[in-house]
Amino acid sequence: MLRPVAVLAMSAVCALIPAQAAREASLRADPELQQSLEQAVTVLSLDPALQQRRLAVSLVDITDPGHPRYAGLNDCEMMYAASLPKIGVLVAGFERIRAGLMEYSPAVRDMFVRMVRFSSNVDASRLIQRIGFGYIAQVLTSPKYLFYDPQRNGGLWVGKAYGGPNDHWQRDPLHNISHGATSLQVARFFLMLEQGRLVNRAYSAEIKEILSKPGIHHKFVKGLELKPDHEIYRKSGTWYDWHSDAALVEHAGKKYIAVALMKDARGGEILPRLIQKMDSLVCGD
Repeated sequence: MLRPVAVLAMSAVCALIPAQAAREASLRADPELQQSLEQAVTVLSLDPALQQRRLAVSLVDITDPGHPRYAGLNDCEMMYAASLPKIGVLVAGFERIRAGLMEYSPAVRDMFVRMVRFSSNVDASRLIQRIGFGYIAQVLTSPKYLFYDPQRNGGLWVGKAYGGPNDHWQRDPLHNISHGATSLQVARFFLMLEQGRLVNRAYSAEIKEILSKPGIHHKFVKGLELKPDHEIYRKSGTWYDWHSDAALVEHAGKKYIAVALMKDARGGEILPRLIQKMDSLVCGD
C-alpha cells in the first residue's frame, strides 16, 4: 500500500521542473470576470456561504482557447465532493489503459459511462479496485497533472471506493477527506480535457464523449434546461448537504467551464440558479 506521504514525496521529487511549470501554467484571475462573478454571488445572496467557506466556485471562459479568462472564489478550499472525484478515477483509468496495464474493452467502457453519466457507485467501486488506489493517487499527484497539489491546498482525491469490499484506503493527508476536490483543480481537469491534454488527444476525445449526455437531470443540467442548443459535459456529486457540479458547456457560440462545491441543505436548489448566472456572464442573457 502506498502511504500518503510517499505519494506526495514522489510527486515533489519526480521531475521538479515539469511540476513547477505546471503550477506556473495554472489559471490566473481575469479582473473583469472576477468582479462579475463576485457580483453574481452577491445577487444570489450567497455571500454568507462564501464567507463561511461553505461555497467554492470557479468559472473559465475558454471561448478564445489561447486566452482563457478565469475567476474563482474560495477556489483552493478543499471540500468534500461526493461523486465528483470520480473524474479522477476516469483519468487514472485511461492512463492505465494507455500504459497497456488494462484492456479498454466494451465492458470497461460501459462501466466508465455508468460511473460518469449515472454516477453508479457499483461501477465506480469496481473500477477503483481494478485500477488501484495507489495508481489513482500517483496519477492525481503526478507532475503531468498536479490535480492534487499540496502547494495549492490539495485538490482531487479518491481515498475510498463507493461501497463494497475493500472500500476504505486513505483520506487525503492535508484535510482527512475521503472524496475531495477544490474548484480550481476541477476546473483545470476540464481545461486539460478541452486542450486534449488528458492522457493524450485521442483519449481526451473519448473522455469528453463519456462526460456527455448526462443521465441525471439536476443542478447544472436543470439550470441550463431552458438554454437552447447547449452541449454539456459534466460530473456532479451529492451526499446529504454536500452538493457539487462541474461542467464544460458549449452555448451560443461560447465555451466555458463552471465548477461549484457547496455544503448547504438547499444546494440542489441553489446550483441551478448559480449556473444560470455563470452562463450569463459568458454568453449574455
